[in-house]
Amino acid sequence: MSAILSTGSAMSCEALSASLVLLDRHFPEQCVALPDGQVSYRSAGRSDSDQVVVLLHGISSGAASWLNMALALANDARVIAWNAPGYGSSTALPMAMPRASDYAARLQQMLAALEISQCVLVGHSLGALMAAAYLARGDGRATRTLLADPALGYGGAGQQERSVQVRQERLGALQRLGVAGLAAQRTRLLSTQASDEQHAWVRWNMQRLDVAGYTQAVHLLCGDDIATYLQAAPRRGLSVACGAEDIVTTPQASEGLARQFEIPFQLVDGAGHACYIEQPLSFAALVRAQFTSTNQNR
Repeated sequence: MSAILSTGSAMSCEALSASLVLLDRHFPEQCVALPDGQVSYRSAGRSDSDQVVVLLHGISSGAASWLNMALALANDARVIAWNAPGYGSSTALPMAMPRASDYAARLQQMLAALEISQCVLVGHSLGALMAAAYLARGDGRATRTLLADPALGYGGAGQQERSVQVRQERLGALQRLGVAGLAAQRTRLLSTQASDEQHAWVRWNMQRLDVAGYTQAVHLLCGDDIATYLQAAPRRGLSVACGAEDIVTTPQASEGLARQFEIPFQLVDGAGHACYIEQPLSFAALVRAQFTSTNQNR
């Protein structure tokens, strides 16, 4: 945490300290045992709520990153944010180059272990690729699914050159800079209007990346394709959202995905890629709308 504190303003340091207090008190980390390891997750809200929201983070993040958005929903739902395999205290997947279907199988195990029969599933960035793979399994627990700023993946036809390039860039940067160095860089995850506090929060979460888990996620990003899963997935209750100022997975790309699969699309104004960090109340409203959505896609 010291690297963050030395780069942020006094105000952002205070805000970060306050966030960590909230994290421990109102969004604590827990673990659930599975047949082949464990999944760690953070939870907020009432355990007996009729509404359950399950949150899947992206490649450079973790369960804690959802703090403010989760607290905004705590009065309305039970909110569960997992740490993907290889993140936080979650057991890594056994294969060196996992596919989204491997993460989806672990997600299905977690939902079963937590006895979640129905939920609103929210996947952000690479988490959206995992969510799409989960839908393709036909498990049926996700009655509504929101793909936020979805990573499309570079494993599709005609993407081989770009896949190699992205893999080399990401793993090369990890080798040169390490996790701390990656976290210290000015992030592309937020818009130019983001506060120092939000930048500090993104960096704090990035500093907690595990090298092996991040490496597996890079292989997933570069070796898989979200369209493959969406073609096999039921589209009822499925929608896409994107930060209006996202320069990572752009609004144009996200809207194109929504148009391709004939599913609703919505912008989150005043937000970059990590839209749920930059606009937690607006994003919470999007999720809350899923509780009563009449979206009946094919």
